[in-house]
Amino acid sequence: MAADSDPPPAPPRSRAARLAPLLVIAAGFVLFFAFGLHRYVTFETLRESRAALVAWVDSHPVVAPAIYMLAYVVVVACSLPVGFIATPIGGFLFGTMFGGLYAVCGATLGAIILFSAARTAFGDVLRARAGSALARFEAGFRENAFSYLLALRLIPAFPFFLVNLAPAFLGVPLSTFAAATFIGVMPATFVYASLGAGLGAVFDAGAEPDLSLFARPAVYGPLLGLAALALLPAAYRHWRKKPA
Repeated sequence: MAADSDPPPAPPRSRAARLAPLLVIAAGFVLFFAFGLHRYVTFETLRESRAALVAWVDSHPVVAPAIYMLAYVVVVACSLPVGFIATPIGGFLFGTMFGGLYAVCGATLGAIILFSAARTAFGDVLRARAGSALARFEAGFRENAFSYLLALRLIPAFPFFLVNLAPAFLGVPLSTFAAATFIGVMPATFVYASLGAGLGAVFDAGAEPDLSLFARPAVYGPLLGLAALALLPAAYRHWRKKPA
């Protein structure tokens, strides 16, 4: 009896199938503004709904964190410009520790979704068209991907959605992207969560939240220091490759 032949290769995915995840994300971004939802994600709305939100969170200790993390996933995956409010809200509702942890988990999952969608839709096409130039850059980036991504995550000056997209076009493994994102967003996220945990006192005093926190050297300096430490392995590899 003839030996079984190898299974036929899977047919290539159509362009529509590859673009579908990214189109869903883009639709979420458009609908967010089309329905005017951005007008409700404000500190003023939080101030006005404070009592109701706190009571609802206290009554739903399991559902409330799940909904918050799901909302954070959508915010990051759709690149909605409300992350700077979403994280303090977590600290306000759940405290610095749990609010920061929920935000880190939501940010990581949302970033993974956007990264995967972009890589599926455009990654192979861009690499094929860019040719050898991108291939050389990609090889260098992949060799130090964790260090580079960790540094980019630690410095909040870089747009979050761009740091989600660029590695997708450079062939960075998903595991490396996820680990660097989870670790890298922690410091800034917990700082924002601690800011949110103090919003109750700010509201009671009739004051406005101060979002200029990262402009202060006491906060920004340590983050830059951590980013520099994250780049040390890449610098060491570069030094080792230099000819004597």
